[in-house]
Amino acid sequence: MLIYKVLTSGEAAEFDRAGEAPLSPDDLRDGYVHLSTGAQLAGTLDRHFAKEGEVRILAVRAGQLGDALRWEASQKGEEFPHLYGRLLARDITAEWRVARGPDGCFELPSDVSS
Repeated sequence: MLIYKVLTSGEAAEFDRAGEAPLSPDDLRDGYVHLSTGAQLAGTLDRHFAKEGEVRILAVRAGQLGDALRWEASQKGEEFPHLYGRLLARDITAEWRVARGPDGCFELPSDVSS
């Protein structure tokens, strides 16, 4: 199963430089790396990246993260993947730069699996 990390343009530049996903303000506050399933991705983009014109989406196989990956309920009860560790470039299976379409919504690539 693939799970996803969304990066802002600034975070993507840091990822390219450092070889690991930087911690977002939410990651720092909560003590883990916030990830999403394919089914959760559109909602994550709408809720947390509304001011971004372009993002980078990183895909990682959930099984390769081992015990550092935990599935935990959000405030609304939905189970989200949380990584209690660092997300390294070597963990990434695929990545996409995603921009907003003419309707103002992010256009997810067809190969993002839900």
